[in-house]
Amino acid sequence: MELAGKVALVTGASGDIGGAIARALAAAGVDVAVGYVGNADGAASCVRDVEAAGRRAFPIQCDQANIDAIDPAVDAVAAHFGRLDILVNNAAWNIGIPFPELDALTTDIWDRVYDTNVRGPFQLSRAAARHMRAAGGGRIVNIASVAGLSPGGSSIAYATSKAALIHLTRCLAVALAPAITVNCVAPGLVENTRMALRLPPEVAQGARDRAILRRASSAEDIAEQTVTFCRADSVTGQTLIVDAGIFFH
Repeated sequence: MELAGKVALVTGASGDIGGAIARALAAAGVDVAVGYVGNADGAASCVRDVEAAGRRAFPIQCDQANIDAIDPAVDAVAAHFGRLDILVNNAAWNIGIPFPELDALTTDIWDRVYDTNVRGPFQLSRAAARHMRAAGGGRIVNIASVAGLSPGGSSIAYATSKAALIHLTRCLAVALAPAITVNCVAPGLVENTRMALRLPPEVAQGARDRAILRRASSAEDIAEQTVTFCRADSVTGQTLIVDAGIFFH
């Protein structure tokens, strides 16, 4: 798909990875709706960067755990720009609970993780697909995690929600073909993000040491792979791991 002049909604664009994706899409000629929940300052910074790249930007607040917020937010983006061609499901929620501490993983926490990380992307995709079909086609890219492929990550709820998102990618690829492609990027440790900086130093260094490249991945690499999925015309239902080579061996 030729990206110049297209319109994207990037959820969680007020954060590190989402912001990098929004900026990379803008550099490719895409106008960007900057999704956020509470980080208005991060969203405003991303809007300025998109506009500095010569593209239109539109901040849109949406808590995707709220079932009533999604359709109005997506419709507002399409109304503002006159179309919607790309959806990047980047926003997610997690909390650190060690796997053995089963009693600490309450049903309320489980539901919040799944409402945000699985149901939210499904509802966003369904809402966006209506506008994409009207525009003749589109692209959906989900941002998962290597925790969805191997038992690890911040909690069992988070890991299994990302596994669900990876399979949702495949299912939506079937449901939305041939006009809309659906793909997924699964990052490992992402350097210099707020999440990475919250990790104990020995944990982060252990991830770098296990990688065959001896470093963590970067938000920019994730962003570029997202843009590549948006450009591709014959790739759908795929999950690409970006982890500097940990999962490779």
